[in-house]
Amino acid sequence: MVSKNLMAASTKPMILSILSRGEIYGYQIIQNVIQISGGTLEWSEGMLYPVLHRFDKEGFIRSRWKISENGRRRKYYKLTELGKKELEMEKKQWISVNKVLSRLWQPLPLFD
Repeated sequence: MVSKNLMAASTKPMILSILSRGEIYGYQIIQNVIQISGGTLEWSEGMLYPVLHRFDKEGFIRSRWKISENGRRRKYYKLTELGKKELEMEKKQWISVNKVLSRLWQPLPLFD
């Protein structure tokens, strides 16, 4: 189980990464997270939608209502150019943190 703090911290890069693959609606984002994480991360609509609204206000994503193939009206989300830049910045930061943690968790000689 992933802590709430880590889940909150990783929400931004995960959502932006998922949206970098194309325009989708909220429920699909939740399903992508479950599938990609192998079920270890489960997001709720109550957690996701406030984040999507904030990202929309910040200009990272754009939303629009659209009729789906089955005739349902759904709100779709798409990454903006600003969102793409933000994703690249997030990637660099997370890669840096991952490198440090990977080094710390490998067997190393004791520090002097």
